[in-house]
Amino acid sequence: MHLSARGSELGVKRSENALVPLGYRHEVLHLSPWRARDSHTGTPQGGILSPLIFNIAMTGLDEDLHGPWQPDGSMSTSSRRFARRNKGQPTWRVIRYADDFVVLVHGSREDVEVLQDRVARVLEPLGLRLSPAKTRVVHMSDGFDFLGFHIQWRRKYGTRKWYVYTFIADRPVRSLKEKVRALTRRTTQRNPGFVLTRLNQVIRGWANYFRHAVGKHTMSTLARFVWQRVVRWLSQRHRWRWKDVRRHFTTPNGQWKPVTADGIELFNLAKVPITRYQYRGDKIPSLWAA
Repeated sequence: MHLSARGSELGVKRSENALVPLGYRHEVLHLSPWRARDSHTGTPQGGILSPLIFNIAMTGLDEDLHGPWQPDGSMSTSSRRFARRNKGQPTWRVIRYADDFVVLVHGSREDVEVLQDRVARVLEPLGLRLSPAKTRVVHMSDGFDFLGFHIQWRRKYGTRKWYVYTFIADRPVRSLKEKVRALTRRTTQRNPGFVLTRLNQVIRGWANYFRHAVGKHTMSTLARFVWQRVVRWLSQRHRWRWKDVRRHFTTPNGQWKPVTADGIELFNLAKVPITRYQYRGDKIPSLWAA
């Protein structure tokens, strides 16, 4: 699990495409709970009911950490949060997705450690405890990984302004490369059309998930990697030399054409448009409105 908070509620001001810190110190509590004991009953990990059951079990933690944000709570309004900070008291915000959650804390490291103990006490009656290997306390300037993204506070190049950026983490990049390598091994005898179709499915799904991150350079680098793997595999399969590759994939003017096989064109990651996420807050329509 991870703990993190939304920037606007933790002493940062939103700009058009990012979050502008106001100079306060932020500590991120990155947690991962797991069962305290083995059991021969229950649902298997990755099963259909596992996320639902965990969401029900985590309701107690949600109610405890979100309690101050409820109406008349100590952090229910911006003025009350400002008053807490003036008194040296921490404020926090929780983001949870199934069994992954991040708590972003506006305060000192000691405040984060106190909150960590509080989370541990809430989880204990549920049969859960925090995994020491996956629980981290980090500063926003160091960054943390959450749901495949690397979120970090950085200074914008060429300016003195600091923003919270959402990058693509290293792990999903390595995972994508492993999938591409598995599909384009030189000894594989699969049909080229099948290989390109499967590659397009994997790459397009990956790109759609990360297209809101700061990832143009990463996607361009991965596009070159995929192109090289596919061309090397086709060259090995057909025993092409470099002049044969150019003959098949360049125009008479010498411009490179997309790699195709059996009428299937290789998806180009470098052409995926990056659309930065725009914070909408409570403007997102609720599906449960009466």
